[in-house]
Amino acid sequence: MENDWKARLGVVYSTNPDFQYQTQQEEEAETLPPAKQRLIVGIDRRNRGGKQVTLITGFVGTADDLKELGRVLKTKLGVGGSAKDGEITIQGDFRDKVVSILQGLGYNAKRGN
Repeated sequence: MENDWKARLGVVYSTNPDFQYQTQQEEEAETLPPAKQRLIVGIDRRNRGGKQVTLITGFVGTADDLKELGRVLKTKLGVGGSAKDGEITIQGDFRDKVVSILQGLGYNAKRGN
């Protein structure tokens, strides 16, 4: 990681021998308790070849907690999906089932479109 040249692409060369390049680290948001989460469960058909997916948005927390919640939903529904970029994608139209599962887990979830 000492010689990670891709992270320094926008830096101008320095002749100072003591210069240390510092990257800005993004801080992940701390995961809110389930009762304070406002999750919106909707359906998405764009850019998916006509297939429908259930999209859960509004999760505030770490990527690991998002992946864990996605894993729980996929297991309970018996379908595939993914969890990344603050969204959980479930293959198929399972809006009503996902809302009931999330509310059973203590999340403040409502059905979107």
